Amino acid sequence: MNTNAVLRVQNFSKQFILQEQGVSIPSAHQVSFDVLERSLTALVGPTGAGKSSVLKGIFRTYLSTEGEILYRTQAGDVVDLATADEHRVIQLRRDEIGFVTQFLHFLPRQSTQDVVAQPLIKRGMNIDEARDKARSLLARMNLPERLWTLSPATFSGGEKQRVNLARGLVAKPRLLLLDEPTASLDPNTTELVVSLIEELKNEGVAMLAIFHQPELVERLADKSVTIQAPVSRQSKYNRELNLEKIA
Repeated sequence: MNTNAVLRVQNFSKQFILQEQGVSIPSAHQVSFDVLERSLTALVGPTGAGKSSVLKGIFRTYLSTEGEILYRTQAGDVVDLATADEHRVIQLRRDEIGFVTQFLHFLPRQSTQDVVAQPLIKRGMNIDEARDKARSLLARMNLPERLWTLSPATFSGGEKQRVNLARGLVAKPRLLLLDEPTASLDPNTTELVVSLIEELKNEGVAMLAIFHQPELVERLADKSVTIQAPVSRQSKYNRELNLEKIA
């Protein structure tokens, strides 16, 4: 494994099985790439190609169907995230791997500043110091101070996404996964996020990202990996059935 590579994905494939129908639906097929330190790799391709499935496979929200997901830890060990035990995966999520999804998940009635501070507290940081860092980042994200002590449950989509981004960025993970992080943001806030991403790259963070705006791929990506939409086995079955009918 390349000494500059934080992550190596080799022949990753993911299929979803519909048990009642006996149908296998491919989501990503034979995807391979490296993610390096101080760089951002962008996943590009058509809707349905499985870009988000790749990110979720790396974070182990999904179990891969095939392939290896080799992660080099801060200590220099290489862990296959596709087969690692749950305790190891949870430890790496806490200490080294961050994921900014398209949706904000949080405990009921938890204040926004504590939602953002949570990754730092889990790493053992004093709660007051963690809240200070959270508030500083929320200020940079232009979230009004009057919202910091409130739950984000009633926030707008753009406000929730700012909280989501702040939580994902605050701990400066060694590997950061980003799934359309600017999708709900206005142009000014998008520029703030771009600036933060560039800062993290300069500080050594390795990033794997999906952007819905091609111009952000052009601006931020050091490398792009194109994922092709897989041929659905069900579609193949339907075509063969139609050919039989014609014959």
